[in-house]
Amino acid sequence: MLTLADGKKDGKEFISMAPGYFPDVAPELWNDWKWQLKNRVTTLAQLEQHLVLSEEERAGVLLSGDKLALAITPHFFNLIERDNPDCPIRRQVVPRIEETWASPYDMADPCGEDSHMPVPGLVHRYPDRVLFLVTDRCASYCRYCTRSRVVSGVGEQELHTEFEAAFKYLEEHTEVRDVLLSGGDALLFSDARLEKILSRLRAIPHIEFLRIGTRVPIFLPQRITPELCAMLQKYHPLWMSVHVNHPRELTTEVRAGLERLANHGIPLGNQSVLLAGVNDNLETMKTLLHKLLMCRVRPYYLYQCDLITGSSHLRASVAKGIEIIEGLRGHTTGYAVPQFVIDAPGGGGKVPINPGYVLYHDNEKIVIRNYEGQIFEYPETGGDQSVQFAPQREYHDEYLYS
Repeated sequence: MLTLADGKKDGKEFISMAPGYFPDVAPELWNDWKWQLKNRVTTLAQLEQHLVLSEEERAGVLLSGDKLALAITPHFFNLIERDNPDCPIRRQVVPRIEETWASPYDMADPCGEDSHMPVPGLVHRYPDRVLFLVTDRCASYCRYCTRSRVVSGVGEQELHTEFEAAFKYLEEHTEVRDVLLSGGDALLFSDARLEKILSRLRAIPHIEFLRIGTRVPIFLPQRITPELCAMLQKYHPLWMSVHVNHPRELTTEVRAGLERLANHGIPLGNQSVLLAGVNDNLETMKTLLHKLLMCRVRPYYLYQCDLITGSSHLRASVAKGIEIIEGLRGHTTGYAVPQFVIDAPGGGGKVPINPGYVLYHDNEKIVIRNYEGQIFEYPETGGDQSVQFAPQREYHDEYLYS
């Protein structure tokens, strides 16, 4: 039986949990990414074979086929604590009955992607970049997925990406310089199929920048083969955004895969989601961010959890996110501090959320505070009357000298 020693639960160390719950699997199979996919945990019986489920989890699993499929790779399943329903890994991937609860704020499409889709599968919400939804399948399914309406094959909608129409749109829209491949997860494609998409995009002269948003290096590190990395290297500049929420996810296998990508010249950023009971405390978040830097991954965004239907039990408060950023800025390496953002509900795009470091600003001065709470004044230069200053919170000069 797999157990995590108390000293390992905080995730500060890089460790391997293999073979864990799967002691009889030969190493050559375990390290085969296709074996990992074929042997995902997808049923209640498989879960109960290894875990002591709570009533909330058992009920959630029975209903998961109506909303978002259950699928967990053996690699990621090994990170789950057997007897703890509050395990931060378990909360991310094991369904719970709370997913059937509806809050007044829940939305099926919280980012408004469907209303910004000029052709099926292509989202054009920002002026110079697009989101290309190339598949509806993932290695494992996050219970807070912002696209649960279309991924996994059991959502409310089906994703029918029209690839040729998407390529034609991109060829005609010369303002687009940046294409993000997502879905689903593009790294589930074979090398040949993924290369076909990348080569088509690279043939469009005005597209400068390619990105892949993926959780495969975390759920399925066996997929990050030398052959895949060599193929990706041909299409630079190509960047990759991975998705890690808890430091325990950064195992020795994951670190090796991330380093392999970095060694092939692929810049790596991380996008975490602030999740209740997973990473909504400063110590856990700081451990995660420091480990990411050790894996050569730059923390990029910390997302406030989208208002996806059935995710209210996983949503931490915005105030908690601001508190965490306040505890990071100035207290640790600047490279380790992600930008906290809210994806404005309904399609407003990402809005940065920061602690109140600017106390006052007009055409004569700006009044600021640092991470220690000290207040400073900096003079504005030139008195540029064309600048429009946003309304400021109440401020009194005596704060400067207290």
